[in-house]
Amino acid sequence: MARRWTNRLTENDITPEAAFLNRRQIMAGALGVAGASLMGLPQAAHAEALTPHPWEDITSYNNYYEFGTGKDDPAQNAHQLTTAPWSVTIDGLVERPGQYAFEDILAKMTIEERIYRFRCVEAWSMVVPWNGFELADLLNLAGVTSGAKYVAFETVLRPEEMPGTRTRVLDWPYVEGLRLDEAMHPLTIMATGIYGRDIPNQNGAPLRLVVPWKYGFKSIKSVVRITLTDKEPPTSWNKANAREYGFYSNVNPEVDHRRWSQASERVIGGGLFAKRQPTLMFNGYEDEVASLYKGMDLTRFF
Repeated sequence: MARRWTNRLTENDITPEAAFLNRRQIMAGALGVAGASLMGLPQAAHAEALTPHPWEDITSYNNYYEFGTGKDDPAQNAHQLTTAPWSVTIDGLVERPGQYAFEDILAKMTIEERIYRFRCVEAWSMVVPWNGFELADLLNLAGVTSGAKYVAFETVLRPEEMPGTRTRVLDWPYVEGLRLDEAMHPLTIMATGIYGRDIPNQNGAPLRLVVPWKYGFKSIKSVVRITLTDKEPPTSWNKANAREYGFYSNVNPEVDHRRWSQASERVIGGGLFAKRQPTLMFNGYEDEVASLYKGMDLTRFF
């Protein structure tokens, strides 16, 4: 169960935000791992050298269109979402289909702290200290059958609690998907918290997907259904605009969005005149995930 990704942090390392940031800054200064000096290290080795963004940035600058299209709309409106009780239906090509209560899932999972880069397709980024468990462990709990090739996800849909769904910005409910090997990869997690606290509603409470090498819209929030299938599942942004949003949507600085460059990114919290930083291939996780796409045309991932 879990612990398949090289990370020296454990649950015992979880600290309050202020102390956490202070400790990371001290470590970064002592080790000289700031900025470009990270680039020479294997990604798994320097993962914990990343300095997470403050709680306020992470929880106040969000895309969650079910609560509005403005960046501050989720923080203002997501309190309306009821997150307890919660369950996830796991169905399709699994041995043990059914409705899994959130608390029962947690009782069987190993919760880890994962400090990941987060890169939005809109060319902004931040670093988030997630708490959660590997998706592979949840899929193994349900028992994936031999015919499964893809994993489909669905977000909760409650128009009475989610004002953004009362407009047709997207075809609700929000849906996403991964290839099975992507879903089973050790970097792919289901997040339940940030900074050791329960994940806020605007960030996808109580359970969201995090796939750190893909653009943020792939990391679907407030998941209520996971379906194992033998066919590539539909995804919301691909349905909305297939010319701009492909199924894979891996972070690739060499492939521009049809309306803007992806070669660099704006780091949230850097200020109006902060310099943009270069975007890393696969968001900095190339060593871990590039083998998943061997022989594929990386220019067609949008």
